Amino acid sequence: MEQFEKVSIVKKANVYFEGKVTSRTVIFDDNSKKTLGIMLPGDYEFGTAAAELMEILAGEMTVLLPGESEWRTYKTGDTFQVPADSRFKLKVTTIADYCCSYIPG
Repeated sequence: MEQFEKVSIVKKANVYFEGKVTSRTVIFDDNSKKTLGIMLPGDYEFGTAAAELMEILAGEMTVLLPGESEWRTYKTGDTFQVPADSRFKLKVTTIADYCCSYIPG
């Protein structure tokens, strides 16, 4: 999907890691939400309360998901899921454009 229809956007940006990761929250008519963001090169660790589906729109990142011992690289067009109430690590070597969909529990 190239664009979202009938949405609200939260004006205030989500800013992490001294501005190296930023996103905007998009809320749909059914109250589901996604974030659209950019990650600059760096190493990051995130925690999440809700399950997430991460879609890489451009760039790439290497990810260590909860309970796994091997890092996996995801590139443009790839997706991965993160379980609820967990933490995951990312190594970003090129600017990464992403869409994070929050999966209701």
